Amino acid sequence: MAEHIAAIANRTVLTAVVLATLVYSAFAIAKPDGQGLECRHPDPLVHMQHLSEASGVAVSRLNPRRIWVHNDSGEPTLVELNDRGVVTGRIRLTGFTVEDWEATSVGPCPSGSCLYLGDIGDNGAKRKSIAVYRLPEPDSASGEVAVRDVFHATYPDGPHDAEALLITPKGEMFVVTKGEDGPINVYQFPRDMQPGTTAALTRVGKPRGSGKSDAHDRITDGAVSPNSSSVVLRSHRTLYFYATSDLTSGQWRERGRVDLSDLAEPQGEGVAFADDNTLYLVGEGGGKSKSGTFVRLTCAF
Repeated sequence: MAEHIAAIANRTVLTAVVLATLVYSAFAIAKPDGQGLECRHPDPLVHMQHLSEASGVAVSRLNPRRIWVHNDSGEPTLVELNDRGVVTGRIRLTGFTVEDWEATSVGPCPSGSCLYLGDIGDNGAKRKSIAVYRLPEPDSASGEVAVRDVFHATYPDGPHDAEALLITPKGEMFVVTKGEDGPINVYQFPRDMQPGTTAALTRVGKPRGSGKSDAHDRITDGAVSPNSSSVVLRSHRTLYFYATSDLTSGQWRERGRVDLSDLAEPQGEGVAFADDNTLYLVGEGGGKSKSGTFVRLTCAF
C-alpha cells in the first residue's frame, strides 16, 4: 500500500511539473531590452494556412475583436481575423491595381473610420510615386468593395522602399522607410491633402543611422496607439517604442525595445495596437507554401 501511494504521489508531482512547463511556455516573455518595458504572449503562435505572406495588420475601430490582414502580393484582398487569429471573412477590393501593398492602418476620415492601404513598397527603389488607398471601414467581411480615394505622393530625395504607414488619431499620415536603400527616415503627407492629388512628402527630422540597416533591423511595419501617446515600429526580430510626439517630429528617442527572438516567427512583418497595451503581430511563413503567423502580445510600460 505504501509503495502504491508513493507511486501515485510521484505521478502527481510529474504531472504538476509538466503542466507548469506548459503554462510557462504559453506565457513566455519576449525579452525586454528597455528598462521598465516588458511584453508577454499569453497565447502560442498561430499558423495561418491561407496567409503565407501576411504583411499588413490593423485593428478595427468599429469592433476591437476584428483584425484586418493582407498578403503583400496577389489579389487585393482584405482578410478578417478574430482576436485569436482565426479567419472569419474576406473582402475583394476593386478599383485599383496593387503594385507593392505593404501596410494597412485604421484611422479617421470624413465618413468616420477608414482603412488606409499603403502601396508603398519599392524593392528596387525605382518607383516614381507611392500610393495610399482609403475606404470606409466595412461593416462585414464579404463580397466586393470599390476603393475610390487615392493619395499619390513623391519623396523629396528620390525613391525609397518602405513598409510602415502610420495614421494618427488626428488623421495625419506618415511613412517610415525600411532602411534597405539608405538610412531610416520619417516622411509626412501634407495635412490638407485631398484624394486624387499627388503631393510631395516632407522629411521629418534627421535619419536614424547613417547608412543601410542590418537586414534583421529594417523596419517592416509600425502603428500608433489608440490614445496617440505611443508609436511602435518593428523589424523581423525587434519592437521599437517611441513617444508619438518624438517620432513624428523626427526624434529617435526610444522609450524601449523588445527582442522578439523567443517568438520564433519565420519572418515577422506586421504590428498593430489593439489598445494601449495590447499588440498583434503577423508574419510571413518564409515561403509561399508555408503558413503565415499571428500572435497577441500584452505589454507593460
